[in-house]
Parts: sequence; structure tokens; C-alpha cells
Amino acid sequence: MPEKTAFSENEKKNGGKAGDELIRLVDLAKIYDTGAIKVLGLNRINLTIRRGEFVAIMGHSGSGKSTLMNILGCLDRPTLGHYYLDGIDVADLTPNELSAIRNRKIGFVFQSFNLIARTTALKNVELPMTYARIPAGKRTKRAKELLECVGLGARLSHMPNEMSGGQRQRVAIARALANDPPLILADEPTGNLDTAASIEIMEMFSELHEAGATVVVVTHEDNIAAYTDRILRFSDGCMISDEKNLNPTKRGGKQHLSGLYGSLYRREEAGDAD
Repeated sequence: MPEKTAFSENEKKNGGKAGDELIRLVDLAKIYDTGAIKVLGLNRINLTIRRGEFVAIMGHSGSGKSTLMNILGCLDRPTLGHYYLDGIDVADLTPNELSAIRNRKIGFVFQSFNLIARTTALKNVELPMTYARIPAGKRTKRAKELLECVGLGARLSHMPNEMSGGQRQRVAIARALANDPPLILADEPTGNLDTAASIEIMEMFSELHEAGATVVVVTHEDNIAAYTDRILRFSDGCMISDEKNLNPTKRGGKQHLSGLYGSLYRREEAGDAD
């Protein structure tokens, strides 16, 4: 029998309106069994994140925030409970379906950039579109546009080791946007950056949020969380607070990604065959 499809053609696109439920966790728990002992990584987390929210997840080392990020990114599975992403219970998916979900619905930005070392900036950004089987002409055009928007139009052929930390993180953001995912997950995205580069990266996330993306940032820095609209704090595997940020840090007036978020599928629907 053919393998069941994880999501429909409509779900592959950025369907849904701002305020609709995108993430729902129900009594979610993660237990690590080391053989000698069992360690509780997450303890019955109940959480809803709606489309268009800009959320920070905070906590000290060992708090459970990275465990939660791995589950939200479909890189790990909960031991107990349920994780619904865009209405899909990911616990029921096969490895191939999880891979498809990660490719189409989630854009990742990591502290260590996770770029392919011997591959140009352009090819790094094209990679998610290659896995999504987007035609070569379309993906090259899209990758160039994204790199130009993040200020790297002159660095298309540069390797990661030829760029600064801030430039590499901008490549990572461009790559995260390649398939227009509804969810952007950023794990300590400014951890390896200086102050100026950190501000620039957070302003880009703010702009994505304004454009309709759901952005979830893991951080231990209050000044980074201050850009978001909602702050979740974790300790010892428990969510200890969920607070609205009534006065988020305002970004500067510079536009980086104007019109690019959400544009890939709009072009498909319009019949663009580049």
C-alpha cells in the first residue's frame, strides 16, 4: 500500500489565518531512559501557539527549553501526550512524513548556523527547495532573492568560512525561508554573534513576524526575548510562566524581507514557471 500522506496540498501551503491554532501540546512529556535512571525532560506541558505569534522560550541549562524545541521541530518525539502541528498529530507520522513536515512547515535557524561547509551561500539556501523538488530555475531565483534581501547579494558564491558570523546567520535565515514555512524555529540564534549582529538578526525575525510568520525563539537572554510578544519560562522540565510582553522592542525602519515571506506559493498559484 502507498504510504499515507502527512498533509494535503492545501496544508503544504501557508493556509490558515493569523490567530488560528498552529501548535498545540496536550499533556506532553519527555522521559530520557539512561538505563540506570530515568530523567524527566518535560513534565506534562500544555501549550497553544497561534499563527502569527512571536514567542520566546526561556530557561537556564537543563530547564527543558531545548528538549521542547527539538520536539516542536519534529527532531524528537514526546514520550507521552500529543503534539499537534497545524492540526496534525506528529506522533502518528512515519519518519518520511516527519521529514516532509520539517521541509515544508518548519524553517530552522541554529546558534551554530549549520551551513554545509563546502557549499556556497546560494546552494545552502537552495537545499530545502531541492528536497521539496522545486524546479532548478525557480529555486535559484528564489535563493538569490532571499540572499539579496538579507544583504548578501554580493556573497552568493562565498563559502561559509569566507563570511562573518552575522553573515552566516543571515544565510541561515534565508535558508529557513526558502519553502515559505508557516513556522520559524530559532534556537539561540544570537548566541555566537556580537551585539550589532544580534540586533540585526532579531529585527529580521520581527519583520518576519509582522509579515505573518509564526516565530519561536529559544534564548536565555532577556534583551533578545524582549523583541517577542510572548515569553514562556521553563524550569526543571516545567513551564513556570506564560506572559504577554506588552512593550516589545521595536525594530528599526530598515526593510530586509519585504514581500518575500509567503511569495513562493503565491507565485505557484499564479502559474509562475521560471
